[in-house]
Amino acid sequence: MAWRELSRKARNQGILSSFKAFSFMRCRDVAVPLLMLGNGMSLASNDKLVRETPIRTAFLGTFGGCISTKGQLIRYFHATPELSVRKRKDEPVDQKIKKKGEVVKRIKKPPVEVRYVPPKQKLSSSEKTVEIFDGITLVELSKRSGQSLPVLQDILMNVGETISSEFDPLSIDVAELIVMEVGVNVKRLHSSEGSQILPRPPVVTVMGHVDHGKTSLLDALRQTSVAAKEAGGITQHLGAFVVRMTSGAAITFLDTPGHAAFSAMRARGAAVTDIVVLVVAADDGVMPQTLEAIAHAKSAGVPIVVAINKCDKPAADPERVKVQLASEGVLLEEMGGDVQVVEVSAAKKTGLDSLEEALLLQAEMMDLKARVDGPAQAYVVEARLDRGRGPLATAIVKAGNLVCGQHVVIGAEWGKIRAIRDMSGKPLAHGEPAMPVELEGLRGLPMAGDDIVVVESEERARMLSAGRKKRMETDRVKKIGDGRIEGEDPDASEEEAPVRVELPVIVKADVQGTVQAVTDALKSLNSPQVFVNIVHVGVGPISQSDVDFAQACGGCIVGFNVRTPPASVSHAASRANIKIKIHRVIYHLLEDVGNLIVEKAPGTFETQVAGEAQVLGIFEIIGSKSKGGPVHIAGCKVIDGRVVKSSTMRLLRSGEVVFEGPCASLKREKQDVESVLKGTECGLVIKDCHDLQIGDVIQCLELVNRKPKFISSESGAVRIEC
Repeated sequence: MAWRELSRKARNQGILSSFKAFSFMRCRDVAVPLLMLGNGMSLASNDKLVRETPIRTAFLGTFGGCISTKGQLIRYFHATPELSVRKRKDEPVDQKIKKKGEVVKRIKKPPVEVRYVPPKQKLSSSEKTVEIFDGITLVELSKRSGQSLPVLQDILMNVGETISSEFDPLSIDVAELIVMEVGVNVKRLHSSEGSQILPRPPVVTVMGHVDHGKTSLLDALRQTSVAAKEAGGITQHLGAFVVRMTSGAAITFLDTPGHAAFSAMRARGAAVTDIVVLVVAADDGVMPQTLEAIAHAKSAGVPIVVAINKCDKPAADPERVKVQLASEGVLLEEMGGDVQVVEVSAAKKTGLDSLEEALLLQAEMMDLKARVDGPAQAYVVEARLDRGRGPLATAIVKAGNLVCGQHVVIGAEWGKIRAIRDMSGKPLAHGEPAMPVELEGLRGLPMAGDDIVVVESEERARMLSAGRKKRMETDRVKKIGDGRIEGEDPDASEEEAPVRVELPVIVKADVQGTVQAVTDALKSLNSPQVFVNIVHVGVGPISQSDVDFAQACGGCIVGFNVRTPPASVSHAASRANIKIKIHRVIYHLLEDVGNLIVEKAPGTFETQVAGEAQVLGIFEIIGSKSKGGPVHIAGCKVIDGRVVKSSTMRLLRSGEVVFEGPCASLKREKQDVESVLKGTECGLVIKDCHDLQIGDVIQCLELVNRKPKFISSESGAVRIEC
């Protein structure tokens, strides 16, 4: 037959790779051959698939136009049942073929319940922290930072370091420089392997509520009188000193302020300490700052020793204090817990031996030891600016040996240690673990809470300082941008937005930690009406540059524990109308600034009832049509407050508002007056009001501007209430 010859020609010329099967497709009155491909598909000479694919030319050329049809083909792909079954190997060959028009029921399988696993949140580079150590390789640094080796090698070359292989060890300073360039946070890990480890004295932080006798207790221990020298009788700095106990043991004490404004200082003290002495007054009990101190100690994982002070007072009740502490989660030894309790009196100097014994017992249980050789690790407790010696940092050595002449990096600042002194001012050759020392020779003033890192050379110190400053600036700009985005409310209209004025403030204080505390306290005075904007902070006295800055931004200057500025600076500030607030007690500072905020606040306007008058009689004066008709006069008696002519009047009848409008006339004994006081009779005309009855009540409405209020609690916390 003709179709067999055509199939043979197509197969010989390579058009069809394999000729599996063939069949006829009936199209009206013509039979058209279908060529079956190896994949189970069929092609017709005039089918759409043949006419629209590259095989069409070869197909028709091979057949030489021998196939012709009269009419329209029914286009569909065709395969034999055997080929279709062979393609689906999971079904038997002798499966039942669905006939035309037959409906096959599909069995719905129940859905498989799979537990939802949320996708992992990818940390941004600024939130990621990379732990580094001395001797880390470039390969390990690449794994931890997530950066490729070529990128890290380029950064290493820019730093000025060369290595022969990516498996060579790097110093911890170079590793920090590389990681900072990548843009992630750095955490240094120090190893004590191969070092000499010896016992060290404990670091004890004294915490508690304000005026509970913390400094007085320390004075009793070290036989001094620091509390008498404190301004206002309260501690406002974080002090560090070593006390030689009667047993001969040495204990390093940190004295923290108890005022609510110094929360950051208490947090720093808990972070660097080994033991927390919680001082609670026996006559006062557990107070807000006591609870805050407990929270700081628990978050830092530091054991607590409770000292119940002022047990000599008549109103002292130590048992009540113990019950309050137990209710706050402090499990005392008397109640089956592990927290030691000592009853002391700083005034009578009783119970001090028991407190010393409790501290030494707790330190012995902790088995405190530290590395005494190698580069030092230290923690900045406080920083201040001295007029003659420059920036000074009070630090506690954690491990190692801090020696004069070493180059150090403290936060974003660096310097070469010129002198090391103890807290009494005596020079030292080196600083040992758990010893508070004062460092001299820094190029800039560090932040309280920064770590001290000893580096090899001045060049390395400069590079680390520059990298950290760049990182801090990047974080600061990002924080400002995030704050602006969060503060924006695109849905709020300008008309509905409350009026909020800005109070620029420049803060100057004596030490770095106090600057931070005062800044945080002033920011807590923000209100919906006044925004306290800390535009500049600094350590040291108020200078002419501070006055110029305040004049440029239109703000005020707040000085805490600084001396009075020179006469030239004060005169320049008065000429520029710049207010300078200088205080030595945090209570007075916050109260003064709070009153300034209240004055600057625009306030909110509210309608208040200034007075009420009762209608005793009604008089009608008939006037001409040109003057608006008759006038109704209410003869009233003021029963409360006062009635003012310039105010709005509200007419009440049986407690419901009948009319409200301005006052057209107010007379007393035929004379026009501006106001009428309580108990006085008057004649009152409300504009356009003609419905008056005897017994009605007329209220005088005034628009009053209500200012915010400065509120100070007993615990020392302050706020602005609008």
